[in-house]
Amino acid sequence: MDCILPQFLNAKLADGSLADLTVSDGRFSAITPAAGATTPPPDTVDLGGQLVLPAFVEGHIHLDTSFYGDAWRPHIPCTNGFDVRERVAFQMQNLERAAPMEERAKNQLELCIGHGSLAMRSHVMVDAAVGLKHVETILGVREKYRELIDIQLVAFPQSGILSSPGTAELLDEALTLGCDLIGGLDPASFDRDVKGHLDVVFGLAEKRGAGVDIHLHDGGTLGLFEIEEIAARTTALGMQGKVAVSHAYALGDIPADALARAGERIAASGVAIMTNAPGNHPFPPVAALREAGVTVFGGSDNIRDSWWPYGDGDMLNRANMMGYRSGFYEDSELEAAYDVVSRAGARALGLEGYGVAVGTKADFVALKAEHVPEAVVAVPKQRIVYRAGRAVARDGAMIG
Repeated sequence: MDCILPQFLNAKLADGSLADLTVSDGRFSAITPAAGATTPPPDTVDLGGQLVLPAFVEGHIHLDTSFYGDAWRPHIPCTNGFDVRERVAFQMQNLERAAPMEERAKNQLELCIGHGSLAMRSHVMVDAAVGLKHVETILGVREKYRELIDIQLVAFPQSGILSSPGTAELLDEALTLGCDLIGGLDPASFDRDVKGHLDVVFGLAEKRGAGVDIHLHDGGTLGLFEIEEIAARTTALGMQGKVAVSHAYALGDIPADALARAGERIAASGVAIMTNAPGNHPFPPVAALREAGVTVFGGSDNIRDSWWPYGDGDMLNRANMMGYRSGFYEDSELEAAYDVVSRAGARALGLEGYGVAVGTKADFVALKAEHVPEAVVAVPKQRIVYRAGRAVARDGAMIG
């Protein structure tokens, strides 16, 4: 009987144990205690005690509007605080002068893959001005990179739905073309019709069997009301686990008692909450929501675009940022920050075969850290990214 040799030796798992990993057909077929071979057999990789983590999940990004790798675009401030409509107008002006979308999207994709994200959800603009051009381009990019990263696309009504005639029909067509989810944008403050906006979003989702991911910037009790309406519709339609609210700033600026009640309702509805822990906004309290049973996941959101000049595509750095802003100091809290950009993201996106276990996909990152808390705090730049057991990136750069 032939002996099947592990392909990866001396991998440090999250529980601190050393293991040898066998990969067959792109999945882990065996995980055994490290044999401690002094001379690695041929055709194996000795990880030398590096920490092995499942590849990160980039839960919210905009592949069509980033200027990463393009000419620098100075940030234009809003005339009166944060205004979504004004930011959208700035974005349209900048896009007219930008490099080809396919080139910019590929730059951003390779940035994210290089840091270890092998699953992603990208929102793609759909409105009367751009039609389906953005969707068609990003669908082409997704196809070119399908062997390297799994990408879900959200048909995103950047200019509203009811306030942009024809957008509802375009969103429907975007789902036909290949988008996976239907998006939304501030039903109250942008379209000024919560019921009408959500009627379109959930109507299309029900018609097409698609998921939902709604941008919600509205704060305070207004934003909370919208979240509760989304949760109620999710429950009524039996869409638990298929709906997300991105940003949900309102959850970060309401009293603790209101947050506790909201957390219970959100958890019961199965609606997931995405946050990127933005620097100048209140954001959903990660610990309180997780304690209530809510799936909280993370994303970079914008990377060097018309909304802000920041973003490095590194979800481990995003976990660090989230932990820092949340006041996470204990090991368990740092592990929670990591969970937001890994397992919780996989749960929110409904990913199959995620993790480091027998039968899961061999999509993982090997880096120098003693354990997960140190990885979150140190954010090691030296790391190797493996897709289906094959190295695809090293130290932030693509291989080959």
